[in-house]
Amino acid sequence: MTTDSASATVSLTEGPVVLGNGIAGEKIGIPTADPTGFHQAISEPDAMPATEILGSLFLPPGEGPWPVVIVVPGSLGVAPSHVAKADLLTEAGIACCVIDPFGTRGVTSTVANQAQYSFAASAWDVLATVAVLAQRDDIDAARIGAQGHSRGGSAVLSAACVAPLVGPDRAPGLAAVYAAYPWSGFQFLRPDVGRTDVRSVIGDLDEWCLPLQVQAHMHAMTLCGCDASFRLFPNTHHSFDRDTPVELVPDASASPGAPTIYIREDGALVHPVSGKADPGFTERDAMIYQVKSPYGRRGARIGTAGDQARAFHEDMMAFWTAALG
Repeated sequence: MTTDSASATVSLTEGPVVLGNGIAGEKIGIPTADPTGFHQAISEPDAMPATEILGSLFLPPGEGPWPVVIVVPGSLGVAPSHVAKADLLTEAGIACCVIDPFGTRGVTSTVANQAQYSFAASAWDVLATVAVLAQRDDIDAARIGAQGHSRGGSAVLSAACVAPLVGPDRAPGLAAVYAAYPWSGFQFLRPDVGRTDVRSVIGDLDEWCLPLQVQAHMHAMTLCGCDASFRLFPNTHHSFDRDTPVELVPDASASPGAPTIYIREDGALVHPVSGKADPGFTERDAMIYQVKSPYGRRGARIGTAGDQARAFHEDMMAFWTAALG
C-alpha cells in the first residue's frame, strides 16, 4: 500500500482491510478503558471509565495457533505503512493485529494536542488487546508481542512496565516489544519489564523524540536485569519507515529536550522541579510544563529517504522472527 501524503489514514470500520498478499483482516472489538493517568490505571483500576477500540486481525494461511504482533499507530492514526507491517509479518508466519485507538474515541490526530486522551490509556489499549487475543484458539497466548510507532512506541513500552505492576489477572504480559521512534518523556522510575524482550529504534535526525532519552530508557531497563536493546539509524527522521518522503508537519507540538517525567510504581508522576511524586500532578499538567519549558516548539519532520524504510523493516523482522519464532 502506498500514498503520497503523510496524513493519509486507513479506516478499520469500513469493511475488511485486505493486504497486498490478499489476506483479509477480521474486525474485532477490544474492550479497554480511559484511565485519567497511570495512577488510576495502577492504583484505582476500578475507577477507569470503560470504552472500546477496534482492531483488524490478519492471520497467516494454514493452521495456528499463531504468534501475533499488535501494531499500535502514532499521532496521525492508522497509516498504510502500519497496515503494510501485516504483509511482512504474515508472510513470515506471524499474525498481526493493527489497532485503531482513535476512531471510537472521536480523535482524528494528536499531533497538535497529545492530551486528548492519556498515555496511560494508550498503554491500557495494548494490554486490553493482549487479553482479547490470548483468549483465541488461533493465537498462541505465550507468543504475543507489540510494536508501537511514535506515541504507539510509548504505549508499548509503558504497557510492558504496567503489566507486572497490576498482575496477570488484570493485564497479561507481553513476550516482546518493538518500539519505533518512541517518545520516552514518561518513564517508570524502575522500568522492570520482567521477561519481556524489548528493542527501541530511532533516527539521529528525529525532531519529535530525543534519541538520547530513548537510549537512556533502554539502559534503565538493562539495569533492572531486563533484555533491552537500542539502535540508532543515521541520517534519518521521525517515521522513517513510512512510504512518504520527508516533509514538515508544521503543527506538531514537540519538546524533545524537556526533562523526563518519571512515574512511581503506584503510577504517581514525579515533578521534575520538586522531585516529589504527586497523584494530583496529572499528565496534562506534565505536558503543559514540557511544552511551556524552553524546549517546547512547533514543527517536526517525518518521512523516509533512500533505503531507510528497507533497513527499518529488516531490523523489525529480524527482531520478531527471533523473539517469536
